[in-house]
Amino acid sequence: MLDPAAWRDVPQEVSTGSLPGWDRVEEIVRNAHSRYRGERGGTVADYIPVLAEVDPELFGLAVIEVGGGLHDAGDALHPFSIQSISKMFVYALAIQEHGHERVREIVGVNNTGLAFNSVMAVELNDGHPMNPMVNAGAIATTALMPGATAVEQWERVREGLSAFAGRPLSLDGVVYASEAQTNDRNRALGRLLRSYGRLSGDPDEVVDVYTRQCALSVTAHDLAVMGATLADGGVNPVTGERVVSEEVCRDTLAVVASTGLYERSGDWLFEIGLPAKSGVAGGIVAVAPGKGAVAGFSPRLDEAGNSIRSQMAIGYLSRVLGLNLFASAPARREASATAPSPAPQEQS
Repeated sequence: MLDPAAWRDVPQEVSTGSLPGWDRVEEIVRNAHSRYRGERGGTVADYIPVLAEVDPELFGLAVIEVGGGLHDAGDALHPFSIQSISKMFVYALAIQEHGHERVREIVGVNNTGLAFNSVMAVELNDGHPMNPMVNAGAIATTALMPGATAVEQWERVREGLSAFAGRPLSLDGVVYASEAQTNDRNRALGRLLRSYGRLSGDPDEVVDVYTRQCALSVTAHDLAVMGATLADGGVNPVTGERVVSEEVCRDTLAVVASTGLYERSGDWLFEIGLPAKSGVAGGIVAVAPGKGAVAGFSPRLDEAGNSIRSQMAIGYLSRVLGLNLFASAPARREASATAPSPAPQEQS
């Protein structure tokens, strides 16, 4: 394991770029929506009964700039449940509350390489949930939220995610009821974590809070605002409110980059080059630090549970807007300024 003490006392510099002008970004977002709205691949999630009833043709796209620029296309304001995308924001709140080292010790930061709801991943790692973007790690993270009771913890979760979104978020009661009737596996994960000493409190109550957080109702526009808050060093670019610290944003995006799309995270980072998190209701949010965030919503999913249209559109926007964190071009150099002076020639 890398020891962060080796560089903790070194001041951190931040390098950010910029997006094109507002009109150009607006045009590009609409082009991306038009380009992929005819895609028919994938199927809607059905392991949560109510999600199987959603209209598969819905497709929304949103870009929020750190300067506050707003760009929506299609069904960007259509509500859906946040599902697993909540994990990244609750993780940020937990680090804000408990600090970098404590949350890393309890939850971990490494990819499991297994399915998001795997019980085997917990057993193979001596009860360690490994990372906060799989269900076991997310349940352990939710348990870290402050509150003397499950009701108080739930309210802290709701308030925290609302601050990220810049508006009060509410529970979708129908989705919550449907999930609560089918979350036996998550309850099993909660009890397994408790048996290993990785979970404090009643595991069934913690899982209930986690189920509620996944059933919060959002839009693609909301997700873009939430992601842009992480892109802007923890300050919501719409409300101007500081939600978390700059250090929390860095920690959160680092984990999301390597684990946010489950077993497809490596493929995503290789192709798209952005930290991103998906949810089985069809949402994806991707963050470009210092620039903004892109969010998509479309219910048709691939085999890993990631929205196909959203992946395509975000990939397009990453390339056209120059968002890939790993892309670079040779620096322009003036020959006179960079070329070394010729060495003096010896006279024979």
